Amino acid sequence: MLGSFEIFGFRALWSPYFFAFVILVTVFYFLIVGKWRFKFTGSEHVSWIQKTIFVISMIVLYISKGSPVDLLGHIMFSAHMTQMALLYLVVPPLFVLGIPTWLWKVIIMRPVIKQFFKVFTQPIVALLIFNGVFSLYHVPLVFDFVKTNILYHTVMTIIIFVAAIMMWWPLLNKLPEWSRLEGFKKVGYIFANGMLLTPACALIIFSSTPLFATYSESQAWMNALALCVPADMLAGLTLTGPEMFNTLPLVEDQQLGGVIMKIIQELVYGSVLAYVFAQWARRERERDAAELEASRMKEYSPEPIK
Repeated sequence: MLGSFEIFGFRALWSPYFFAFVILVTVFYFLIVGKWRFKFTGSEHVSWIQKTIFVISMIVLYISKGSPVDLLGHIMFSAHMTQMALLYLVVPPLFVLGIPTWLWKVIIMRPVIKQFFKVFTQPIVALLIFNGVFSLYHVPLVFDFVKTNILYHTVMTIIIFVAAIMMWWPLLNKLPEWSRLEGFKKVGYIFANGMLLTPACALIIFSSTPLFATYSESQAWMNALALCVPADMLAGLTLTGPEMFNTLPLVEDQQLGGVIMKIIQELVYGSVLAYVFAQWARRERERDAAELEASRMKEYSPEPIK
C-alpha cells in the first residue's frame, strides 16, 4: 500500500526537517546529561535505562509526526487516531521519565514556569484540561477548521502535547519537593482519565455517518493535505479524494479510528497501572523488611546494665 503514497515525494513521507529537529533535541539531551552535566548543581549520573527511555520517546515522536504515519493521518482517520494515541499517550510519559529529576528542576524551577506547573499539574486541573482539549479538538466543526490551517494546527498540536505532559506529571514525576499522587489516588486518576476520554471515542465509534469534512469532501481533504505535502508537489498531482488511497468506507475507517484510540489508551493506562502496583508492592516489601529487621534488632539487643 505504501507504494501508492510515493507520489507525494520524500519530503511528505519522511519530513527531513522534523527528523533533523528530533536529532538535534536528542544530541542536546546527551550533551546536557553527559559532558555538560557538571555545570548544574545537584546533577547526578543518568542511567542507560533513563537515556534509552528518552531515545524511545524521540523515536516514537518522529514516527507519529515525521514518518509516513503523519501523511496517512491526513488521508485516513484511523491513521490520524493512531497518530494521536502515540503523540499524546505514549510520547509524554516516556518524555517525563526520560528526563532526570535534576534537569527537571533546572527547567521548571524558574519563576514563570514554576507557577505554570503549579497551576496546571494539579490533578483535577490537568485531568480536565487534557481530556477537555482533546475532546474539543475532535468536535467536527473545530477539527475541520484546525485541520486545514497550518498555524492553528501547529498551535493545537503544541497545546494538547503540553496538556498531556501536565496530565502525566502527577503520576510520574519524581521530584521530592513536588506534589504527586500516591497509592490508590494514582489508580483513581488513571481510571478517571479513561472515563473522560470515552465519550469522544464513543461518539466516533457509534456514529453512522461521516463526521469530518476533511476526510469526506474533496476540497477540504486537499486543504488538509496541504499541511504536510509541499505545495509544488501537491500542485502537480491529480487527486480526487481520500478514497483513492483508503480501501475502507468512510464510516468504517472512522469507527476503526475510535476503536484504535480506545485500545491504545487501555494498553497504555493498563501498563501504567501495572507500574503503579509494582511500585506499591516494592515499597510494601521494603517497609515489611525494615520492620522485621527492626524487630530482630530489638529482640537481640542486650539488656541495659542496671
